[in-house]
Amino acid sequence: MTAVLRDAAGRAIAALHPGDDIAAAHAPRPYVTVTTPGGAAVTDTMPEDHRHHFGVSVTTPDVAGTNFWGGSTFVSGVGPSMLDNHGRQTVDEQTVSADGARQLISWWDRHGERVLTERRAIDVRSIAGHPALTWRSSLSAERDGVSIGSSHTNGRPGAFYGGIFWRTPFARADVRTIDGRGAAAAHGSSSPWLIVSGPDAALVAVTGSGLPWFVRADGYVGFGPAIAAQSRRAVERGAPLDLDLAVVVIDGAPDDAALDDVVAALLTRTHPEVSA
Repeated sequence: MTAVLRDAAGRAIAALHPGDDIAAAHAPRPYVTVTTPGGAAVTDTMPEDHRHHFGVSVTTPDVAGTNFWGGSTFVSGVGPSMLDNHGRQTVDEQTVSADGARQLISWWDRHGERVLTERRAIDVRSIAGHPALTWRSSLSAERDGVSIGSSHTNGRPGAFYGGIFWRTPFARADVRTIDGRGAAAAHGSSSPWLIVSGPDAALVAVTGSGLPWFVRADGYVGFGPAIAAQSRRAVERGAPLDLDLAVVVIDGAPDDAALDDVVAALLTRTHPEVSA
């Protein structure tokens, strides 16, 4: 059942979907769809270009050989290949309030065995007069030898998507980080903040994870802190991998000065150690 999270004014901002109706080849998983206070969608679900993209989700193409991203798998020396290696995520426990949710999620590998357990916290907060979606996930290994890879680590340069991934509906976007303007400057940047401005809405994102940003603005617009940007990342038993993302959603097309003010407010509220 879909759960709706609202801002302080009672406006629907985020909808939580269990994802249990997603086709196996798309890697079934819980996901979130997000709208601005004015009702503009700022996430996309099952777009024609990538049917396995679902709003905002924690998704990666390689966890110990299982594809939790959906679609094809990049095989070194071969290229993208459709394999029978898709995993699924199930929501085992969930508590929901008006503006927040807590979930316990199991990640099941291609053999039907639990490989990861995730504790997820999603909240709607107010930042600089705008709603913000805050997301924290903690991934714990359920067996020894678990590591997370990406298409980049498997041989496709630059394709290091995987982690908390936000697919937008924007046909085009202006992208900016501390390293400059444009997707080329943002992709791989370790900037604590990222601005993605579409035609009718803007997204101001921050992370305290230290993970570099995966950013794409050619063909589709999507972003997220990348778990395996350079090499595979081991997840050891008893040492959870913590992920975080906070995104302010804004109607219209604010100018750079207004967006910079939101960045400062968001960093101060969510990651004061970064803004100091």
